[in-house]
Amino acid sequence: MPRSAVPVTTNTPYARTVRKESGGPGLLLAHGGGGSVQANFGPVLDAFAATRSVVGVDYPGTGGTPRATEPLELDELADQLVAAADAEGLERFAVLGYSLGGNVAVRIAARYPERVTALVLTATFARAGYGLGLLADLWSELGRRGENELLARLLIPLGFSAGQLEALTPEELDVMVKVSAASMPPGGGDHAALVKNADLRAELAGLDVPALVVVTTGDRLVPPALQRELADALPGARTVELATGHLPFAERPAEWAALVGEFLAAH
Repeated sequence: MPRSAVPVTTNTPYARTVRKESGGPGLLLAHGGGGSVQANFGPVLDAFAATRSVVGVDYPGTGGTPRATEPLELDELADQLVAAADAEGLERFAVLGYSLGGNVAVRIAARYPERVTALVLTATFARAGYGLGLLADLWSELGRRGENELLARLLIPLGFSAGQLEALTPEELDVMVKVSAASMPPGGGDHAALVKNADLRAELAGLDVPALVVVTTGDRLVPPALQRELADALPGARTVELATGHLPFAERPAEWAALVGEFLAAH
């Protein structure tokens, strides 16, 4: 298989990314809202694929998957990712969930407990709370209206840590806004709509699986307090901190990959 991560359309409606050259244990990647496998995990795919058979899917309206015609359901995202693992012959697997993908990962562990060997949850939450819920409302509405530049101006200062953002020149910031606006996927608002009513605390309490919660300490989109609340709700979870904003793959990809790799190597 070539080294590049190429989404290929399966006989299901979701496109998948597969990296199995190592032949190692399975690792499913659950990306964040408004992202894709390549957008959220591209900088760390090589590191993961060196020891794992990696499979991910693009949610509707992003990457290689067409936008859904009905409201999204968390169960559907979870089942589609497991179906992709089935298609690749992965009976058991660890699951790495980033942001909204953490909710998908938890739902997989709750629905398929006999198949999940470990969970890694990064920059994610057990419940949205009022702050994230209101932001998800705004994100969803701006996406519905096609106001991509306004959405970029909203999400960029929330996505990057303060230090990373303030290090930009005015020209660099202007380019970032334009590039972000141009690359907004059509399904991002649909993903954001899943965030508002999220509450997985009961599911987390019932899980019995080795788990690592990576708290992004400079995160202004999913506040660290929400991330630590998730860790507290997950029995036996180990918590580590990563000094980054909401985008560890953009700010500290090598450190993120190392934290994930070390934990998975032990499980």
